[in-house]
Amino acid sequence: MEKVERNIIEPIAKLQISQAKTNAFNWFSQAQAKMEAVFLKRGLILALIGFMLGRALILSQLAPFALPFFAAVYLTRRERAPLTLAGLILGSLTVHFSNGIVLAASAFLFMIFYKLKEPDTEKQYMTISTYVFTSMILVNLAEQYIRYRSMVLYDGLMIAVEAGMAMILSLIFIQCIPLLAVKKKSQALKTEEIISIIILLASVMTGTIGWVVYDLSIEHILSRYLVLLFGLAGGAAIGSTVGVVTGLIFSLANISSLYQMSLLAFSGLLGGLLKDAKKTGVSFGLLIATLLIGLYGDGPQNITITLYESGVSVLLLLLTPASLITSIARHVPGTLEYTNEQQLYMRKMRDVTAHRVTQFSNVFEALSNSFSQIDEQGMKEEDEREVDYFLSNVTEKTCQICFRKEQCWSKNFNTTYDSMKEMMYEMDGNNGQLSSATAKEWEKYCTRSPQVISAISTQLTFYQANQKLKKQVKESRKLVADQLRGVSAVMEDFASEIQRERENHHHQEEQIHQAIQEFGLQIGHVEIYSLEQGNVDIEMSVPYCHGRGECEKLIAPMLSDILGESIIVHSEECAVYPSGQCHAIFRSAKKFTVETGVAHAAKGGGLVSGDSYTTMEIGCGKYAIAISDGMGNGERAHYESTETLKLLQKFLLSGIEEKIAIKSVNSVLSLRTTDEIFSTLDLAMIDLQDAKARFLKICSIPSFIKRGDKIIKIEANNLPMGMIQDFDVDVVCEELKAGDLLIMMSDGIFETEHLDNFEFWMKRKLKEIQIDEPQAVADLILEEVIRARGNIDDDMTIVTAKIKHNIPKWASIPVNSYRKRA
Repeated sequence: MEKVERNIIEPIAKLQISQAKTNAFNWFSQAQAKMEAVFLKRGLILALIGFMLGRALILSQLAPFALPFFAAVYLTRRERAPLTLAGLILGSLTVHFSNGIVLAASAFLFMIFYKLKEPDTEKQYMTISTYVFTSMILVNLAEQYIRYRSMVLYDGLMIAVEAGMAMILSLIFIQCIPLLAVKKKSQALKTEEIISIIILLASVMTGTIGWVVYDLSIEHILSRYLVLLFGLAGGAAIGSTVGVVTGLIFSLANISSLYQMSLLAFSGLLGGLLKDAKKTGVSFGLLIATLLIGLYGDGPQNITITLYESGVSVLLLLLTPASLITSIARHVPGTLEYTNEQQLYMRKMRDVTAHRVTQFSNVFEALSNSFSQIDEQGMKEEDEREVDYFLSNVTEKTCQICFRKEQCWSKNFNTTYDSMKEMMYEMDGNNGQLSSATAKEWEKYCTRSPQVISAISTQLTFYQANQKLKKQVKESRKLVADQLRGVSAVMEDFASEIQRERENHHHQEEQIHQAIQEFGLQIGHVEIYSLEQGNVDIEMSVPYCHGRGECEKLIAPMLSDILGESIIVHSEECAVYPSGQCHAIFRSAKKFTVETGVAHAAKGGGLVSGDSYTTMEIGCGKYAIAISDGMGNGERAHYESTETLKLLQKFLLSGIEEKIAIKSVNSVLSLRTTDEIFSTLDLAMIDLQDAKARFLKICSIPSFIKRGDKIIKIEANNLPMGMIQDFDVDVVCEELKAGDLLIMMSDGIFETEHLDNFEFWMKRKLKEIQIDEPQAVADLILEEVIRARGNIDDDMTIVTAKIKHNIPKWASIPVNSYRKRA
């Protein structure tokens, strides 16, 4: 029984505890939201800051903080200006009754100036600071005259100094107000904004001068806490800057606090250097600075009070939530939190961009599907309607004036309709001819048989033209669908490439930098974008080497040893002056290379050939070899073949798959002109990583692969480009090997009347060739063909390519063994 009760009670207790935690968290969240609403949205934080700035004095006499703060709020958050002015006046009244009156008069005069001439947007900051300066000068001069009825040089100088400081502070406070009034600021803070916030906070703490609790100065506690907070969030540079600025403002307010600037600056420096130890390290830095600097300040007799003040500051830091420190660090350039925030922002932008690209890809895919979808039922109904229209036109010219119209169409409609439809289909399939059997059967049935057959033949011409047009539209729709699908695939790949996040390779960058430095080479920065096997991408800056080629001869071989694969210099930008930096990009070497040779001759030894060729590396580790032969000879054929290769090159470079690229080029060629101008295309795509080749032969002659004594023939059957819009492309795949020699040629080489079996002759000649240099092989084959023919009766082009293992020019340098010897 007890066990049963325990099994029932324990889950209930756990549920109650969980519910209590949830309620507590919800209550805390609601309280935080209410506090933010009160302090930020209603402007209470501005009123509190105004109260402290109203009390702030410099040299116990000058009050340059209040009016600039009011001016900044009036410019940027005018709806909060009345509450802010109330806080400022209330704070100044706690110092002296006259301070409140002077501040109220200065604010009133400032608003009059603002209403008389509202500043332009471009120069509003300088105009506001000028209004502040003028208002303080006039009100202080009037107050001095009313009180003393005289003016001495010292008083005039003090009034000018106070107004000048107010003029500068107005420019500083204007940058701070948006940061205080906005709940979240997505972008990072500029250095000027950080300094402005520090000046504002230090000015606010100046209002606590004279506040003492158990002999502990509130100003010292808050200033050291501020230095600890920013030192932990921003590091040594920000911590020391906060210490210097805060100490400087305190020393201006009270000359006895001059040594505090050294203490605060040293505390910020030590705390920032020890920030890796979190709050403990920063606190330890403050205590060390207090012991070292405190002895030179008030002396050994007050060191205990100074340590107590530092201890209270440390206690405040320990009570500070980590979220506040992280929030501050997130806006300080150079911190890890700032870097993560920037990466998060860039990741969001990247994801948004990739999402938009994916959406466009989906749109093109939907358009492709829309063009691809064919309503079979609708097309069937449309064909039936066209047959009806066809027979209606025939009967209108024949049956309407026949005396047997009623007999044929009213009593025997189906028989007449079916018979005429069968004749139509038969004549359509037999080039307008009707068989004698069908004609005799129709003569027995129809009294106007010759006229009906003639009308069907005439109408069939229009029907066939209409059907041809429909077929072209259908083929065009299919082509557009394929093109849209290809664009969709390219955009989808682009979206995937955008979403590939650059990995953090700081550790590897330091290792590479250290290894090269230890070897004796001086280099600048190292940035690693990818360490993927076969896809290494490293950018590096090196000093000017006076043309000695250190990147190719030393750095790339060292990287090859470090990374365990062949690395080459992809591109290098040398410095334009000796003391500059060279920038080099190192990438993985491909496993295979392609060396090509070309030999060609125009018909009759002319200058313009109808053949065109291209060899290019299209990225993604692929190499393309293409030959195009325009129909005929001369300039027109040369133009057609050249345009074919230009279009193909642009499609391939865009990333579109080869078959879709060829179909797109064919569409352009077939729709561009009505002339019967066709082109052949022989395309070989070679993957430089595994040497696999894809051959796409469009009405081109066979190609050959010479592998030792073995000759491999590559052929496919396809129509010429530009003849019809819709055609299938046969793809032949073959895996090449190192040492293979690929021979591609135009039909001018292959077609000859002097040899009975040119293919057998070509294979025999290729076997007899003992050289393997591509250019020499191309020249030798062309020479043999011309000798066999006796003349050049057609354009001839031969492109040869040799597949070789990619052996780097420079061997790898064993950096690790050098380290061991060193």
